[in-house]
Amino acid sequence: MAGNSRQLKDRLLQTDHGFRRLAEQHHELDTRLHELTGQHFLSEPEQIEAVTLKKRKLQLKDRMQDILRRHVNPQTV
Repeated sequence: MAGNSRQLKDRLLQTDHGFRRLAEQHHELDTRLHELTGQHFLSEPEQIEAVTLKKRKLQLKDRMQDILRRHVNPQTV
């Protein structure tokens, strides 16, 4: 099942502009979050940014998962 899920994700990345954009945004947020967490000390605004980034990443991941679920089981729309 994991292989099928990966294949579906790869196909959507190639064919679905909306899904691809969500994945790109998720990656951008992940990159920024790694920059922040790589620091030894975060200022208060940076701490708030890190929390906000984590929440936004989860929102994007949830939206991507919804798209994947709709493609796996289209009758549950």
